[in-house]
Amino acid sequence: MPPSTNKRPIITLENPKSPISESYRMLRSNLDFTSFDNNEKILMVTSSGPSEGKSTTTTNLAIVYAQSDKKVLLIDADLRKPTVHQTFSRSNRSGLSNILVGQTEWKECVQSTGIDNLSIITSGPIPPNPSELLSSKRMGQFVEQVKGEFDVVLFDTPPTLAVTDAQVVATNCSGVILVVDSGKTKKDALVKAKATLDRANARILGVVLNNVSRGKGDSYYYYYYGNK
Repeated sequence: MPPSTNKRPIITLENPKSPISESYRMLRSNLDFTSFDNNEKILMVTSSGPSEGKSTTTTNLAIVYAQSDKKVLLIDADLRKPTVHQTFSRSNRSGLSNILVGQTEWKECVQSTGIDNLSIITSGPIPPNPSELLSSKRMGQFVEQVKGEFDVVLFDTPPTLAVTDAQVVATNCSGVILVVDSGKTKKDALVKAKATLDRANARILGVVLNNVSRGKGDSYYYYYYGNK
């Protein structure tokens, strides 16, 4: 599979002084003040449903962490509709799915983004059994290996209510960030998403509220609402 040509705009790179970019830095700062066991930052970003901005949030959060001199690994754990390879115009020939079936070592799948301190592992070929792979022993072993090599590990996962993938990834993460589209997400969907993550004993660190109107100059904004 050749590198993707569908590169997505990244606000924290293209306009780092914008209010939106500043909001991502505020999110990073709030997360830095959150206590983690052994200072581990294995974070997962999800949403209740599709098209709420979880992948955009994951990408920009990864970049602002990298800009703060943290060694960051962004992993595309959406083994159904992956986007990380498109965002960074990288090949998706080999990635997380290959690691989890034992076809390759994880270090062989790490790709440079061209951004200092930021590496990625794409999803790899879409498998027939994403949930089973993500809940496998190899997944736990993989997380143990990468957390010793990076300051921050970020997982982009599928929506929580669509499939069980996010729940099983959460069991290997030290914290979860839930992205909510203010103009789209229904209250009952958000409640169900939280309950689903609670059943997996996920540690929900907070909510990113997306697409909030902030006047003529800003079409949307991002907020972080402490520990939930």
